[in-house]
Order: sequence, then C-alpha cells, then structure tokens
Amino acid sequence: MKIGGFYGKIKKVIRMNNMKTLYNECLGCEKCPLGKTRTNLVFGCGNPKADILFIGEGPGEQEDLQGEPFVGKSGQLLDKYLQVIDLDRKKNIYIANMVKCRPKNNRDPKPEEIEMCIGWLRSQVRLLRPKIIVCLGRIAAQRLISPDFRVTREHGEFYEKNGVYMMGTFHPAALLRNPAQKSEALEDFQRLREKIRELNLPLSGTTPSCTPTDSPP
Repeated sequence: MKIGGFYGKIKKVIRMNNMKTLYNECLGCEKCPLGKTRTNLVFGCGNPKADILFIGEGPGEQEDLQGEPFVGKSGQLLDKYLQVIDLDRKKNIYIANMVKCRPKNNRDPKPEEIEMCIGWLRSQVRLLRPKIIVCLGRIAAQRLISPDFRVTREHGEFYEKNGVYMMGTFHPAALLRNPAQKSEALEDFQRLREKIRELNLPLSGTTPSCTPTDSPP
C-alpha cells in the first residue's frame, strides 16, 4: 500500500542534537498563523528514547492551555487504553501531533498548516527512530499512511515502511462521541500489544518530564 512521502524526506531534515534543542527551535516558529494565536506550544511528551510513537492531529483547548498533548477527557481515555497494554506516556512511549499549535475552535488542521508544520514532526521521528507509529485519527493516518485511509475500515491493520510498522486507529475524541466504537479501539490496542511482543520491544523505561527542556540528551 502506498504510504505518502513522509519518510522519503526525513533524511533531508536538519539534524538536531536532541529533543531539547528541537523544542527550543520550535518555540520560535510562526510559519503559519497558528503560531501567533496559540497559548502554548504543544511539542510532544514522553520518553525521547521510546520505540513507540503515537501521533494525533493537533492540540485542543486543554492541550493549548497545558502545553501537553492529549489531556482532558480524550487524554484520560487514551491513558486507559495505554494502561491495558502496559504502556505509559511518561515511561515507554512518545506522543506528538501533526501540528504543534491549536487550530481555532478545535477545527481540523488545514492541509497547508500540516505541510508547514510537518518538518518538526519529521525531525522528532528522526531523533526517536521509532519501531512502531500509531496514527490517532483520520488526519494523521491519511497524511502518514495513505491519502485513502479510512479509519472505520482499516483500523488495527499494520503497514510496514522502511522498517517502521504503522497503524491507524480511532481518535480518542471520536470515541467519546461514538462510544460504540470503543470495543473496536480496544481490539486495535490489543493488536498493538501483539506487534510489540512480535518485535520483542522492551517496555521498561525511565520517567522523564513531559517538558522537553528537561528531557535527557
């Protein structure tokens, strides 16, 4: 299956020494109008040495206020799914978004906003070198896996690209709106656990701060 041009451009990204350096560079970004209206930059959170990367679409109101991805009710639901398969945002995964600043009124990020912001995500992927990427929701999956990706049809399926396994699943906010899909999402996370075991990935990890400037080099 065709998987976009995301990985093909990673090698062209300027190498940053660590997440702290990249975060500091991103703080000054105003490539698109979102950078001028944000309260806080929502750069990412988790273990900078994690093998598993979760990617959402963009910050909402609570994320913008707290500067951390997936907080509030959607974040609480995500944490419950993570806990079921022994994952923890502060120990053994990393979470980021397609855009680092909140779109007004929690709307979907526009394609041009994603395009102007995706270089930061590419740099994060280059630093992390994840073995698995989980796309949370349609927007991330269509940009990173396939433009034709349909979450309701293809959720829980793995696609391999350049040695990285990618899966799309439901966005936690969508599950809050459609609780009937929660059982399907749970099955997706169980498939993720099976893939983690298949790849023999370690799940132990340190407990770094979610503030990138405090992350280890």
